[in-house]
Amino acid sequence: MLNKTPIWKHILILLVLLLSAIYAAPNLYPPDPAIQVTPSRSGAEMSEATLQRIRSALNNRDIEFFGEEVNGSTALFRLKQTASQLPAKAAVQRLLGDEFVVALNLAPTTPEWLLNLGAGPMTLGLDLSGGVHFLMEVDMEDYLSGKFKNYRDELRTRLREEGLKYRRIQTEGSNLRISFRDAAVRDEASSFISSNYNEFIRRSEDKDEYFDLVLQVTEQQVKSFEDYAIKQNLTTIRNRVNELGVAEPLVQRQGRNRIVVELPGVQDTAEAKKILGKAANLEFRLEAKPGASRFQTDEYPFRNDEFRTARLQKTVITTGDSVTNAQPSFDENGFPQVNIDLDAKGGARMKQVTRKNIKRRMAVLFVERKPKTTYELVDGVETPKTIQVVEKSIISLATIQSTLGSSFRITGLESAEASELALLLRAGALAAPMFFVEERTVGPSLGQENIEMGVNSVLAGLALVLVAMVVFYRLFGMVANIALLANLVILVAMMSIIGATLTLPGIAGIVLTVGMAVDANVLIFSRIREELLAGRSPQQAIHEGYDRAFVTILDANLTTLLVAVILFAAGTGPVKGFAVTLSFGIITSMFTAIVLTRAIINAIYGGRRIDSLSIGGQA
Repeated sequence: MLNKTPIWKHILILLVLLLSAIYAAPNLYPPDPAIQVTPSRSGAEMSEATLQRIRSALNNRDIEFFGEEVNGSTALFRLKQTASQLPAKAAVQRLLGDEFVVALNLAPTTPEWLLNLGAGPMTLGLDLSGGVHFLMEVDMEDYLSGKFKNYRDELRTRLREEGLKYRRIQTEGSNLRISFRDAAVRDEASSFISSNYNEFIRRSEDKDEYFDLVLQVTEQQVKSFEDYAIKQNLTTIRNRVNELGVAEPLVQRQGRNRIVVELPGVQDTAEAKKILGKAANLEFRLEAKPGASRFQTDEYPFRNDEFRTARLQKTVITTGDSVTNAQPSFDENGFPQVNIDLDAKGGARMKQVTRKNIKRRMAVLFVERKPKTTYELVDGVETPKTIQVVEKSIISLATIQSTLGSSFRITGLESAEASELALLLRAGALAAPMFFVEERTVGPSLGQENIEMGVNSVLAGLALVLVAMVVFYRLFGMVANIALLANLVILVAMMSIIGATLTLPGIAGIVLTVGMAVDANVLIFSRIREELLAGRSPQQAIHEGYDRAFVTILDANLTTLLVAVILFAAGTGPVKGFAVTLSFGIITSMFTAIVLTRAIINAIYGGRRIDSLSIGGQA
């Protein structure tokens, strides 16, 4: 019998529509504006006294808030108005200082039962709901200073190995000065350096009874250092963004020593700043021997006990730059640890040093560059100023029991610290320290305007299409309209399920999808009309109309899908957003325009004798 849809197909369609409605539903619940307060130091707790201070700060500024939530060390305060976010952040940050990070946030309002089913709203792009914009600057002066110190330490070792006795090596800005007691030895050292370090410009100077060799790094080498630092930091920042799981981020170089980072849909700037801006690294050093000169050692506190200190050698065995992998885990006693893998160079250096120093203690030094806010009077007004401070603390000091190689572990950490340290090392160490020059949360005002314009364009196009379909195709047009609405629900559900980011070009893709979805039905309905005019019965016309139009529709949609895939593969940013929406739209429109409409038409006309169809345009 013609035009009968099997029961299993009805069940499948109903199941798809039900699941789509569930997973599209979270987009009907807009989030609340909020501020989030998080301790700067991992593992710190959010006390009741701190919460009371936050409440007082908000009340003193007459900022209405509700729905206070505390989750571990993080506190979230929902606000009545979006315009209150920035004043609330400023008031709380001023009160709490640098011990806490105060961030703008959008607190979800999705019902718990939907969250339990794994449903969540779409992530909106920076041009819609906003996000965070960071401008970060590489501290080239500090980076180059570190490179010159490395040259100094390396030359000390190499000259000793060559038997070239020198009095001292010291850094003078971008120069190295090596003093000798013998001019002939200086000349030999100059020849050795010329053969092994072509990045230096050499000149000889005689001062008093000493014969000095001054080494100056060429401008070309300095430029090479700077380019390397920027490229490495770009790679590291991108890796850290990937660890954050941000969709469609923007990470790019700006000028000579700056990097722009845009994270669409992210309102938790606290966590983003902790991960992106933290110039965290490791240094592996031996503990100083008893009686060692203070010129060759430094004293550092322990990370979890600032009253306990240890004296370490200044010579660094290796750093976090050599780490190729880092994973948090637990030892046999259930204590947190980080499993470290080093590259070939770092592993060889670690093996060389530990083989000669078994039974001595080796420290793992955590190096962190942190912002510190101070306030200065500018024209009689207290103005905040951010400076950078470097903190070094010992996270592990253990006895070397045997020779270490490329793989070993770091213990003595708390669970949160182990996870954070592993993430930072796995994402890569920053080649040069960085600090935030500008932090901007793209507010919802611009985003709201874009959303309203985009939604209005979709609604206007949809309304015109709905009216036109009913006018031209009557009952069949109404069926197509039902399928079109279902298509939008399924499309939103699919994008929500995969966590796609909706951008303004993405909305353009939805508008295009509306036109493409109805275009398939126009082809089908026109074919049915032709079959009726050719003298076929209504049942035969429906059957032939769907079957014969299917090939044309499939070819048209496949070619468009191919273009969308190419756009996604070759494009970036907004182009990808458009391609994602268009690709999903093609798939959903094929389902609704062919499968869903045919099931509805079959339910209305199928399996019975009919004389005419309500499709319009019949002679």
